[in-house]
Amino acid sequence: MLARVRALDIGRIARACDAGCGTGRVTADLLKLLPERCTLAAVDNSQKMLETARQVLASECSRVEFFRADFQNLPFVNEFDLVFSNAAFHWAPDHDRLFKSLFRAMKPSGALVAQCGGGANLARIRARELAVLRAPWFAPYFKEWTAAWNYADTETTSARLHTAGFVNCEVWLEESPVVMADVDAYRAFLETVVERTQLAYLPDSETRSRYLDEMMRLGDGDLTFDYWRLNINASKRG
Repeated sequence: MLARVRALDIGRIARACDAGCGTGRVTADLLKLLPERCTLAAVDNSQKMLETARQVLASECSRVEFFRADFQNLPFVNEFDLVFSNAAFHWAPDHDRLFKSLFRAMKPSGALVAQCGGGANLARIRARELAVLRAPWFAPYFKEWTAAWNYADTETTSARLHTAGFVNCEVWLEESPVVMADVDAYRAFLETVVERTQLAYLPDSETRSRYLDEMMRLGDGDLTFDYWRLNINASKRG
């Protein structure tokens, strides 16, 4: 991601946006690449994430503004030379709205550099998860559950970008598996990241632990998270 930013004409970037800044750790690395005069809007829809990002980016307070906003409906028009996003767009249910919102927020000749989950991202994990959700013990808790992620493919994403008005669109998938060091690390990552939203539907720690037990059993020793990254480079016509 950062290498793709370095390939841009960085010197002309006066205003940037991190769409879905999360904890701000990647934002901090991004700021190191950008000109010192460049200011940045750190945008996230989670107040908790923004509070963490404020702490992480405290030393850059003169360059960073924080906005709680849905990146499908950004409150900006013709403002950014660069929109950057890491591991966030797959949480947007409507990618048509997303790309139109980003396009509106960007200046003419602005660049979009993004990466998110796409294609067959976490397909093996999601198959096990679906089996657990449908099991008699857990199914009553998930009657109102719907998948919170949107793993788009390259063809659909490219078409959406062009429809929104983007040019110079490059979209590709990259296999990026992560193998955890041991069973404890794998289970902890399941609990705190991959299955976090599903576990929130369960009433108590005992039931959540049983859910994770089932995920581990179905994994049968597999310690790999089968990530696929959807990469996006595009620009707004000048």
